[in-house]
Amino acid sequence: MSTITCPSGLSGTLRGLKAKEERILADHKLAKTGGQIDQLLGACWEATLDPGPYDFDKLLDWSKVLQGDRFFALLQLRILSYGPEYAFSVPCEHRGCRARIEWELDLRDLPIKPLSDTSRQSFLAGNRFETVLPEAGRSVTFRLLTGGDERRLTTLRKNSGERPITTLLGFRIDSIDGVEPRDKPQFFENLGMADVTYLLSEFDRVDCGVETELEVECPECYGLTRIELPFDKNFFLPTRKSSSPR
Repeated sequence: MSTITCPSGLSGTLRGLKAKEERILADHKLAKTGGQIDQLLGACWEATLDPGPYDFDKLLDWSKVLQGDRFFALLQLRILSYGPEYAFSVPCEHRGCRARIEWELDLRDLPIKPLSDTSRQSFLAGNRFETVLPEAGRSVTFRLLTGGDERRLTTLRKNSGERPITTLLGFRIDSIDGVEPRDKPQFFENLGMADVTYLLSEFDRVDCGVETELEVECPECYGLTRIELPFDKNFFLPTRKSSSPR
């Protein structure tokens, strides 16, 4: 058991996985609906010491916890259960190279970004953030994502067939000055990439959580590839150690 403090200030005691939690990992229905994270954290979270920015009495509702806190807690759960070393394999993305990159890292080394005081205040005041698109010149409001949002967004991406960026923008942005809600999809389809890049940077600026972008080196062509930390069913299974140094 360990005491952890999430990026928002939420703190509590967390234990590692037990054999009985294997049923949660093996539940395909939970995997499809995105409910595994809620179930795992709910089973292993022993007590809340400080609710942080959340208005919880006794039982912590993980569907209402910020996305950054959830992943941080999940990372700590993995470390408590199997140790901090995480080995994985990814294909080299450089043209003409068919090698697979075997990589290992210490999960404790991933940078943590705390929730800023400004973001905390905006979250407590209704989870409403405002900015102005530099090219389009329109004001927009958006929000931090919670566990419930994360699950709905995953389902939307699977069912809609839309591009990931426009789906994210349409889901996370609540209002656009001068644009009716029904016209939001078309607005995002025609949005310039300068404004898209700006919005993504604004999301990152106010968010909290764990930095999961990594740079790995191919052992054959020595090319560098930027990837997101692989997060699949193998994340919660012991993996062999990689022969490639980190």
